[in-house]
Amino acid sequence: MTHSPLPRRRFLALGGVAAGAAIFAADPASATSAASNDRITLPGYAFTLGVASGDPTPDGVVLWTRLAPDPLAGDGLGGMPHRVVNVRWEVAEDERFRHVVRRGVHRATPDWAHSVHAEVHGLRPDRVYWYRFRVADQVSPVGRTRTAPRPGAALQSLTFAYASCQAYTDGYFTAYEHMAREDLDLVVHLGDYIYEGGGAGTIGRAHLPATETFSLTDYRIRYAQYKLDPALQAAHAAAPWVVAPDDHDVENNWAGDHSQPDTEPDQDPAVFRLRRAAAYQAYYENLPLRAASMPRGPEMQVYRRLRFGDLLQLDVLDTRRFRDQQLTDQSLRWDPKRQMLGAKQEAWLLAGLGASTARWNVLGNQIFAMEADHTDGEPETFGMDTWDGYAAARQRLFDGVARRHVENFIIITGDAHRSVAADLKLDFSEPRSRTIGTEFLGTSISSGGNGTDMDALGVTWLAENPHMRFHNSQRGYQVCHLGRREMYTDYRVVPFVNAPNALVSTRARVHVQSGRPGVAHVSA
Repeated sequence: MTHSPLPRRRFLALGGVAAGAAIFAADPASATSAASNDRITLPGYAFTLGVASGDPTPDGVVLWTRLAPDPLAGDGLGGMPHRVVNVRWEVAEDERFRHVVRRGVHRATPDWAHSVHAEVHGLRPDRVYWYRFRVADQVSPVGRTRTAPRPGAALQSLTFAYASCQAYTDGYFTAYEHMAREDLDLVVHLGDYIYEGGGAGTIGRAHLPATETFSLTDYRIRYAQYKLDPALQAAHAAAPWVVAPDDHDVENNWAGDHSQPDTEPDQDPAVFRLRRAAAYQAYYENLPLRAASMPRGPEMQVYRRLRFGDLLQLDVLDTRRFRDQQLTDQSLRWDPKRQMLGAKQEAWLLAGLGASTARWNVLGNQIFAMEADHTDGEPETFGMDTWDGYAAARQRLFDGVARRHVENFIIITGDAHRSVAADLKLDFSEPRSRTIGTEFLGTSISSGGNGTDMDALGVTWLAENPHMRFHNSQRGYQVCHLGRREMYTDYRVVPFVNAPNALVSTRARVHVQSGRPGVAHVSA
């Protein structure tokens, strides 16, 4: 993208009313429709959970907030009265709101925990905007967002970050503090926004509620706890996000209508669907998703496609809802009937990749697609929750990419709490096999604790999997820089997460050349 010269802001002070305390521009229509709010009495500041934006299009974006003056209230409703509340929103071309270009009113209902998902249209493409909300006499923090470029617009560059896995009990979200200062067009979150388990951890960040989440109330309180983190709020306020859930947003290692096989093997699928419905609803209530992704009971539209000029097609996947259960016998992983994406999503993905005219075709993927032999020597062993447990489904995808001559095929992935850059092979058993693309596996924000530069599994992976070109197991996030001739990913890491205030550094820069699939070189 071509960037406007902008003063860079430190969004870490966005938790209080002062960040959004400029006078709201007058608008008679909005004032009339929201007049009843002028008399509403709230028990405290309503915007404690911050603001966010997401899923940008060339003419708009979705704006999010959730009213919660008492965010950890035991009923999960954030201390709000049980009534519909009109929330006003504004979008401006400047951060002091001298030039407001769009405004409106969103009805926040108790049924959806007074969350706001305002879908704004009529904005200019490829442009930075600022936004804020108001209820009664209270004004929210100010957020910064950006619309997507026009379809087919010739772009010279685009920069996005991606992240996953932020266990509150395992560490501080310091990585987000640094991400908020990056000059980003977009942030992609690949799942495990919350963790469903109970426990106190060892650093004084105990989960609320203290036990595992099952009910809608449980999930609402857990999200409120996570979203109170100022670094996470800062990253949301700094750029638009594109989000997709993984397992811990519901429960560990769930698959389709089945709960995890290791601890709840006999759970009735009907009971699990009730739990998934609660988890999906809380996920939607707390993230900047469009109405198209609003859950209907245990169903939610997660997979979708976003385009950014002629430079990027981003296909966001759902690798949980339509998969078969994980295997207990890895000899069956090549069963051609087994599904990871489900037939409908798989066909949608391959059709979209085949029709793409973008320079870079990126999949936002929750669990790694590369083969990963976990054992030194023989026999080979593979994780059954990743694409390795669905090897035939992976082969169908890779064969489809090859047949359609998809250019510059990139997969970005979370979940594994470690970083790897790898060549994607048509046949992983043959190192000289054709390379069809590149996978950038990204580490966790905090899950797994401090981490190290290299661990025993990393040594094994690099030795047993020649398609892996880089490995690191520290915490952090990744920044992808897309250009017309090259893209590169910076692996940004922090040395510790068991205490705040860690500095960030670039552990490695991994390059891919346009038209030449696979890792070109690594600058460490």
